[in-house]
Amino acid sequence: MTNITFNFADIENQPSINKHYNWLVSTSELLFSDIYELSYVFCSDDYLLDINKKALNHDYYTDIITFDLRDDETSPLHAEIYISTDRVKDNANENSVTFAHELRRVMVHGLLHLTGYNDHTDEEKKIMRAKEEEFINL
Repeated sequence: MTNITFNFADIENQPSINKHYNWLVSTSELLFSDIYELSYVFCSDDYLLDINKKALNHDYYTDIITFDLRDDETSPLHAEIYISTDRVKDNANENSVTFAHELRRVMVHGLLHLTGYNDHTDEEKKIMRAKEEEFINL
């Protein structure tokens, strides 16, 4: 059984996440053959900004930070993924998509980073976005 947990850090209006659980299990099992633990933490912009500053020495808002906790890439997946619901809401509005669609995009974005996809260059971003859409539509 896949061990995926949803946690909420500092947000009062918690989004309905559980409806995405079965999709997330299917998606993660397609990407990883062995999953030890995958933890999603939903939080505010300020909470994630604090993590971004302390853990990555970045002083800017972001929608997601992914921590790969495996010893190496051959170990079962063990990761924590932090998602700012504030950013997800703003991104959804900016891109004229639903909150649920944008939330799935960000959730799979973290998984794709764990499989080795990056989004530093325009070409990498294009490939990442195509993979995100592929999995969103499962």
